[in-house]
Amino acid sequence: MEHYLRDLMLSLSKRGIDNAALVHQSDITVGSSAENYESQGQRLSITRAAVWARLLFTPISPSFGWLLSRAINQQQPDILHIHMPNVSAFWALLLPRARRIPWVVHWHSDVLASKHSLGLRLFYTFYSPFERALLRRCRAIIATSAPYLETSATLRDFQDKCTVVPLGLDPISLPLLPPDKPLAQQYASLQVLAIGRLTYYKGFEYLIKALAELQEVELHLVGTGDRENSLKALTTKLGLAGRVHFHGHLHQAELAHQFRACDCLCLPSVERTEAFGMVLLEAMFFSKATIVSDLPGSGVGWVVEGSVTGLKVAPGDSVALGKSLQILHLDRAKMHALGEAGRARYDRLFHIDQSSKGVLECYRAALGGNADLGNQATHERREGHDHA
Repeated sequence: MEHYLRDLMLSLSKRGIDNAALVHQSDITVGSSAENYESQGQRLSITRAAVWARLLFTPISPSFGWLLSRAINQQQPDILHIHMPNVSAFWALLLPRARRIPWVVHWHSDVLASKHSLGLRLFYTFYSPFERALLRRCRAIIATSAPYLETSATLRDFQDKCTVVPLGLDPISLPLLPPDKPLAQQYASLQVLAIGRLTYYKGFEYLIKALAELQEVELHLVGTGDRENSLKALTTKLGLAGRVHFHGHLHQAELAHQFRACDCLCLPSVERTEAFGMVLLEAMFFSKATIVSDLPGSGVGWVVEGSVTGLKVAPGDSVALGKSLQILHLDRAKMHALGEAGRARYDRLFHIDQSSKGVLECYRAALGGNADLGNQATHERREGHDHA
């Protein structure tokens, strides 16, 4: 989501919206920081709140409330754009300054009472009342796909506030692939790329098990997480150490090399915690075929158009994953056609400018529907910009 937020802020800034962000530090630290991020002729103010610990993937940030209050006082925003799920966002419920501003909630995912995690089920018992209070207080809610909105139990009581705005990606933020012959064409085996946090809902163990029944298929896993050791142990147990490659965290240039070298991308998630699959947009932009779990109620199955831009399988089905990998391995023409169709779908639906346009309309609705926003109002409001 960090890349989406960056791209969204830059796109909004180009539309004449002055916006700043309060986010968490990436690592555990006792100190907060502030910086100005400059790109594409735009300058964004970013404050990173200290994270003292992480509990059930949740950053514990005692200073977030104070930093939010200070930011509101300094920025005097017209809109408070809250990205959920985010425990620190609940500070807005307690701050008088925050309550005086219209809120727009960006709903990236439900907090699911996962069957894989007792801790998450207990955590949601305490989280839920604050979540509902936030949704009652906000003016507008942005869902990232129609399937997710339709099946979200949390949003069921707030449908009148909801609008679907798909996530987007700015191609300028992606490193360019060299124009020479793709590396993937230099390999006889199928090169499969999988990217994401190595955790329970990603389903990477099913993908590894699928490889055990195949020949001439190699998997490149990019990411780190709590399941890394168990996935490596599974790889060794199945005798796949030579065909499953763990790359850890990669920077953009290194990730671009992986996209250049791969034949397809696989997202084998097993829960709708995988609400959208931003990595799919990167694969589509690079004209790569995709294989995904057809998760009920997730946006993943909407992002990937079955048999047009990629292949869909039942969640947690290693056999089906293996069959789909075999299809792409044996029919390279089909694989390339899926990739080209994916690029066309990206161009049509998932450019960041389309996403920012939808977000801007939600801002307008939150301000009563008659507000002049963006470049047309640049010289009519304070300092020439609206603030978010």
